[in-house]
Amino acid sequence: MLHYAVVFLIIALIAAVFGFGGIAASAVGIAKVLFFIFAVLAIAGFIASLLRRS
Repeated sequence: MLHYAVVFLIIALIAAVFGFGGIAASAVGIAKVLFFIFAVLAIAGFIASLLRRS
């Protein structure tokens, strides 16, 4: 999931360089959503692994 967030961020940067503002804004929005989903899942997995050890 983090890979897809980075891919969309790179797409946004390339689109911004070429002047496609709407596409760049959309790609940044998608990258933000994917990153936050990744962060929530990573934290949940970390907490679950801590609870299993106990």
